[in-house]
Amino acid sequence: MDITIIISLIFSFACIILGFTLEGGALGALLQHTAAIIVLGGTIGAVGISTPGKILKRFPKVLSAAFKKRESNTIENIKFFKEIATKTRKDGLLSIESDVNDTSMDPFIRKGLQMIVDGVNPDIIKSSLETRLEQISERHHQGIAIFEAAGGYAPTMGIIGTVMGLVQVLGSLDDPDELGPKIAVAFIATLYGIATANLIWLPIANKLKALNDEEIIEKEMCIEALLLIQEGVSPTAIMGKLEGYLTESEIETLYLGEEV
Repeated sequence: MDITIIISLIFSFACIILGFTLEGGALGALLQHTAAIIVLGGTIGAVGISTPGKILKRFPKVLSAAFKKRESNTIENIKFFKEIATKTRKDGLLSIESDVNDTSMDPFIRKGLQMIVDGVNPDIIKSSLETRLEQISERHHQGIAIFEAAGGYAPTMGIIGTVMGLVQVLGSLDDPDELGPKIAVAFIATLYGIATANLIWLPIANKLKALNDEEIIEKEMCIEALLLIQEGVSPTAIMGKLEGYLTESEIETLYLGEEV
């Protein structure tokens, strides 16, 4: 679980509520179940209409990905590719056949190694892996689109809820003393719509975009490493080449305990 996103959510809502109460507002005034039903129910319904079912089924998995802490495998992968390069330089490409049979390996890397062992042309390997990478990115963006859609629909549903509330207000103009409270309640729906869009749906979409970018860069590095291994480049040269995907601190970690 990525504790940062939980803390950020709590902090943002807490600041809004604190600011409201400091202005003299009553906390109970923010709790309107009818507004929540209109905004959340309308948003979910709109997203369901606009999103294909096969994509919508992945919503729980996509949502959990946003809250999970993703550890970068870049350094471990570079060390792994160094070992593979050392083995192939010493014993030939067929020596890594046992590594290909390791089912715990990243399927993307495993597929690349399998093609190397099978003697597939480098251009075909590159094209095949890049196609796989595009498919991965496309699946990610389909999941991201769910949250972007929700972020777009929520404010509109809030306005709809407010208009519905104002219709009720206009129906009771004979009681001026009740107009103020009823109008205030009507605008709570707009608050819910804007708040959920900008504090939940859109931030989650942006978080998923960042995670997608990280994974794409890691896999682009894997493609480059696999092609270098097939080419027979030395392990040291491969590590030097792949350093470009790391930050300065990660480079230090990579060479920790090794002679550079």
